[in-house]
Amino acid sequence: MEYSPIVVEQKILCCQCGTAITPNPANMCINCIRNEVDITEGIPKQATLHFCRNCERYLQPPAIWVNARLESRELLGLCLKKLKGLNKVRLIDAGFIWTEPHSRRIKVKLTIQQEVFASTILQQVFEVEYIVSYQQCGDCARVMAQNTWQALVQVRQKVNHKRTFLYLEQLILKHNAHKDTINIKEVKDGIDFFYAQKSHALKMVEFLTTITPSRSKTSEQLISTDIHSNISNYKFTFSVEIVPICKDDLVCLPLKVARSLGNISPLVICYRVGNSIHVMDPNTLAVSEVQTALFWRIPFTSLATAKDLVEYYVLDVEPLGPVREKFVLADVQVARSTDFGRNNTTSFARSHLGGILNPGDTVMGYDLSSSNFNDKVYDTLNRDQLPDAILVKKSYPNRRKKKKSRNWKLKSLNKEEDEMNQKKNDIEKIEQDYEMFLRDLEEDPELRQTVNLYKNPNSKKNNEMDVDGKEISHGEVELEEDFPEVKLEELLEDLTINDD
Repeated sequence: MEYSPIVVEQKILCCQCGTAITPNPANMCINCIRNEVDITEGIPKQATLHFCRNCERYLQPPAIWVNARLESRELLGLCLKKLKGLNKVRLIDAGFIWTEPHSRRIKVKLTIQQEVFASTILQQVFEVEYIVSYQQCGDCARVMAQNTWQALVQVRQKVNHKRTFLYLEQLILKHNAHKDTINIKEVKDGIDFFYAQKSHALKMVEFLTTITPSRSKTSEQLISTDIHSNISNYKFTFSVEIVPICKDDLVCLPLKVARSLGNISPLVICYRVGNSIHVMDPNTLAVSEVQTALFWRIPFTSLATAKDLVEYYVLDVEPLGPVREKFVLADVQVARSTDFGRNNTTSFARSHLGGILNPGDTVMGYDLSSSNFNDKVYDTLNRDQLPDAILVKKSYPNRRKKKKSRNWKLKSLNKEEDEMNQKKNDIEKIEQDYEMFLRDLEEDPELRQTVNLYKNPNSKKNNEMDVDGKEISHGEVELEEDFPEVKLEELLEDLTINDD
């Protein structure tokens, strides 16, 4: 029979309350140790967090304002930094205790450890309450006050429409280039961006020069100076001028510029504008790129803009064979829509739209036979070698007559409108430019890739009301089958946060 000794745990009495406990170096029970020693004594149980209601940022001493959501890691780190005596103990755990969001109270539960006696470590759990106090940050204070900006970026373009700035606005929104602005003001010929720091304005100027063919100038104005400390206060103004050439414009290049671009024909159309001007000869499909430096060295203007386009009816299309990317060279016989059915006047044009035009379609172009351009370079061209019309893009008049709301929408900047643009004629002109810009987005997939399109939840409701009310009838007019539709996979979800 094997002997199994019985181990009996030794017990001692607590020196304070006399409770039987396991021997420890303090010879005291846990309750008595906690009564004798409080390891949270040097840690405040209440603190204050400063919160700016305008920009929703918290103050991180001494003068840094940081973004932090409720119950986030950033906010927890900010709360722990407010406790001064926390570096004397060992932090085991920290977490938020739920409070009402509108109570302006934030509670944090902490678990800490500290050695109280020789080889005796005490762990304790306690709560710290933070009171959220409202305080306006320096950036918001400068925004609320007047004439507190330090740098101004003035963007201008000398054209008679706003389509360039509508596209520029979407690029700024996509790249979040306006995050440092304190105010945005829309003026007659462009947009003004106000900044509290010069470095932020320089970032905007660099962004504009990388996405648009433009040039910039800098000026400064002395506001005040201190002769004792030799400190001066300046206001800086950056003037950014965008070239006055837009997409679908008819351009007559100076002969020197045309020769430098591979001896291209002087009469070209602008088919794309990036950080340079892309032009194409519709008679030969020859393309070239006018750099920004070359344009400002030998500047030129447009012969005609998109508002001078004339509607033509396509009678016949004969492809010629040459193809460049999506462009197909073809001879097209057209007649003006105003003359169609009234007389037998037709025009012949060599166009780059041979791949998408068919007899019976409608196309927009420039009528050279009846136009009078005040341009010295255009007057030197041989009129016998010029076509009757230059076709630019296909149009969809039947589908445009259909009052159907789009299934997508665009966002816009929060701009301060100029009082000079409040006239009725100016408002109608801006609405027309915006409609033309939306049509350009629909008809150009490459242009849509550079902007963010969002789903329009109200489009289905409006379309159902049109069908129920029988306001639209399509039995008499045949709609175009190749009308460019924006696909659902190209749209983003529009996130809206309500205070409710």
